[in-house]
Amino acid sequence: MVHFFEVLGIWIGALLTFAIFSFLYKDNPFYKVAEQIFVGLSAGYWFVYTIFFILLPNMYNPLTENFAANWIKLIPALLGVMMLMRLIPSIEWVSRFPIALVIGTTSGVFFLRYLKSDVINQLTATIMNPFSGNNTVMIVGQILLVIGTFTGVVYFYFSKKHEGAFGVTARIGIYFLMISFGAAFGYTAMARISLLIGRLQFLLGDWLGIIQP
Repeated sequence: MVHFFEVLGIWIGALLTFAIFSFLYKDNPFYKVAEQIFVGLSAGYWFVYTIFFILLPNMYNPLTENFAANWIKLIPALLGVMMLMRLIPSIEWVSRFPIALVIGTTSGVFFLRYLKSDVINQLTATIMNPFSGNNTVMIVGQILLVIGTFTGVVYFYFSKKHEGAFGVTARIGIYFLMISFGAAFGYTAMARISLLIGRLQFLLGDWLGIIQP
């Protein structure tokens, strides 16, 4: 019986994979069904995950075990209930308060995080001695980092017309930006290809048994 369900799961996975791949030809009912199944399963999985791994251990269990020490957890619980009021049109406005709090808090947290990672760390790496490396490759990399940062900032300085030496510096910044965007796109493409390889390994290995892990 266990073997039957295992084989059934493999066949369902293969059929759903082909249904998703059918979108490469054109939009069709098979793709739509597979898409809706995926969305529904994801919603159900995260609903159960939220209850058993977030609500119960972080709110219900602490309140039932020691209410006096954890009563402050009622505040986020109340905010969560207020957010659900969005489902009731007559009192939909109540949900705006917790949503505004979440957006404001998240913006502040991520602002500090990006300020540290994208600004402070970048400045620190730029103002360091480019010749402090232990080998030629490291020294060249640090010099390129300084040049790329400086020329990239110059390109985005629009208060002065990009001409003469200033324009040449801005054009060099464009090259660094294009290389950066190209590398980011290549990384994204590699990630998608890795997903494709995983699906092909499943089809040729688990489903057809042509290749062995």
